[in-house]
Amino acid sequence: MKRTLIIVRHAKSSWANPLQSDFDRPLNERGAKDAPAMGARLVKAGLIPELIISSTAKRTRETASYIAQQSGYDVALVQWEDKLYHCIPSVIEETLYVVKNSIKTVLIVAHNPGITEFVNQLSPHFFTNNMPTCGIVAATFESDRWEDFPVSKRKVIIFDYPKNEHDS
Repeated sequence: MKRTLIIVRHAKSSWANPLQSDFDRPLNERGAKDAPAMGARLVKAGLIPELIISSTAKRTRETASYIAQQSGYDVALVQWEDKLYHCIPSVIEETLYVVKNSIKTVLIVAHNPGITEFVNQLSPHFFTNNMPTCGIVAATFESDRWEDFPVSKRKVIIFDYPKNEHDS
């Protein structure tokens, strides 16, 4: 069975309040514009998540909610995971182990630097120095189980981000 994993770095966040905790920083104006636009690009590419899993930080919650709305996903069904807040790549991977095998497409919203490290481990044919804010990497692999993700041959099918040039 073909499975698709979509990895999203949260959209641009606000630094307007220097006393605000990192966890509680919201999206700024650009982030609030980019997140729904990137959700629309996912839909245009035919990448519709059956499950969205997101860090619980405010900026990731907002990013996940915008993308969910654009893709017709019920925001109330987003799976919120504290462990995805500034996690290492293995935690992102472990998140997949409990996904029901009936689900074919999963979208995860998380943070740097772990998200850049994670996407760079997806395929020997893909590398980015830095996952841009609201950047998206999607990879496919063949398996009957999400638990096989670490040993599966994966192919990156999309790398997109808000400042990437697109045909209108």
